[in-house]
Amino acid sequence: MSAPQLETTTDRWGERLTRRLGLWSAVAVLVGSTIGSGIFRVPAAVAQRVDDVPLFFLAWVLGGAVAVCGALTYSELAAAFPRSGGIYVFLREAFGPIVAFLFGWAELLIIRPGAYGAISITAAAYSLRTVGLDPLAPVAGLPVRAEQLLGATFITVVAAVNYFGIHRGAVLQNVSTAFKVGALAALVLLGFTLGRSGSPEAGVLAQRSAVGLSPFLLAMVSILWAYDGWADLSFVGGEVRDPQRTLPRALLLGTATVVVLYLSANLVYLYLIPIAQMKGADLVAADAARLLVGPIGVVLVSAAISISTFGTLNGTMMTAPRIFFAMAEDRLFPRIIARVDPRTGAPTAAVLLAAGFGVIFVLIRTFGELADQFVIGIWPFYALAVTGVFILRRTRPELERPYRTWGYPVVPLLFLTGSLFLLGNYLVSRPAAFLIDVGVILSGVPVFILWRRATA
Repeated sequence: MSAPQLETTTDRWGERLTRRLGLWSAVAVLVGSTIGSGIFRVPAAVAQRVDDVPLFFLAWVLGGAVAVCGALTYSELAAAFPRSGGIYVFLREAFGPIVAFLFGWAELLIIRPGAYGAISITAAAYSLRTVGLDPLAPVAGLPVRAEQLLGATFITVVAAVNYFGIHRGAVLQNVSTAFKVGALAALVLLGFTLGRSGSPEAGVLAQRSAVGLSPFLLAMVSILWAYDGWADLSFVGGEVRDPQRTLPRALLLGTATVVVLYLSANLVYLYLIPIAQMKGADLVAADAARLLVGPIGVVLVSAAISISTFGTLNGTMMTAPRIFFAMAEDRLFPRIIARVDPRTGAPTAAVLLAAGFGVIFVLIRTFGELADQFVIGIWPFYALAVTGVFILRRTRPELERPYRTWGYPVVPLLFLTGSLFLLGNYLVSRPAAFLIDVGVILSGVPVFILWRRATA
């Protein structure tokens, strides 16, 4: 017996979920899903590899350029296929069901649990630090740290919010996004108005040193991780109003906002803190805030990171379950996962599935392991989806394209170049983790074949 479904008339793209998100809510989803802890922590890791100030800043500019190129390209796909599932739908249309299934398989076992775990652990760790507790402390003699248990709790909370409808998740997302954008903007404004340059005698862009190509490319991996999140908006494409106009605008506005905030934040870090000192500043934003407002700045930044990453966790809980919902709609997952609550319009079973895997992984893996499995898992599919633009232009020239990628074909090719650099560096620097993730993804091939035979 099939699960009860929401009694609505599908729109002209065949979407059953209700279109409730306007332009600014869509922008909040993208910005909120992207800005987490990265801009507060990654600059230190980048400075350890690239201690030449102009090259340091250039790396962040290049990372932003890659993100913008991805958003420009995805805008064409999102406007042509404004459906729940985003990348899943793009891959299905360009490459067929097996490649789309492998993306969903990777999302289920690698990508989304990794994202939920890494984000929730960060939110939990900084929440505990804000109130003076040790995030690494074991809990009641169990083999679970306090940050893991609180992280699992955070996943449960955002799942409960989104279980009762995307409109509730959107309210939380709008509030948390406004806070994190305001916090970063305040740090930038206060830094330039109240702070003193960390190297006044040399100037902010005068600190030079020799940097090899390999360290620069490894630094780009961290930067692209910090910029990641711009593609998440496509997952809720089926719930965006006037999607063929709204989705391209939101993708471009949201990504541009993130790039401007990240570049501004890095400029103020460089203005306040010499890059040699930044290398050892695991939480460079806290050091900047301490210089501006004293010891209370560390507490304020810890609280800001906690709220920021909690908002990011909510954003990914709003978006990712739509992948599993779309797969179930195509009968590539059990039909129960396509259940839509008749009162709230939420894909409740998909939300529970995503949250369940997130809780399991956050309790058994560390932050580093979770972050690595996410990056290795998602970027091959980012690249495949962008490649799909070239394929669809050739195979489906009649497709309605209300937005066509600006700068085609150069812009998509630039994004693909950035993707290859990232994946190549992961293969060289972490070959075991890379090959394990690829193996898990490819294990979906026999699963797909058996599932299709069983449901034929």
